[in-house]
Amino acid sequence: MRKFILAGAVAFASLSLAACDVDQTEEGEMPEVDVDGGNMPEFDVEGPEVNVDTGTETVEVPTLDVDVDGPDDAAGEPVTGDE
Repeated sequence: MRKFILAGAVAFASLSLAACDVDQTEEGEMPEVDVDGGNMPEFDVEGPEVNVDTGTETVEVPTLDVDVDGPDDAAGEPVTGDE
């Protein structure tokens, strides 16, 4: 219900703004700006030394034994899905 009220309010606001008539009465102009001097900051940056090697590692992966017992059908026969 709140969505319908909100949608109606938005629709009403949109229609009321669309009914406005706007006419430009004077041209706009950018202000004149005079910029003199200035100095960019200087930085002395030294990054870390990075060594990248490639190699072969052996990783042990644990094994899991999982037993799944599914329900049997009423006759005790396996369900094949072809039925």
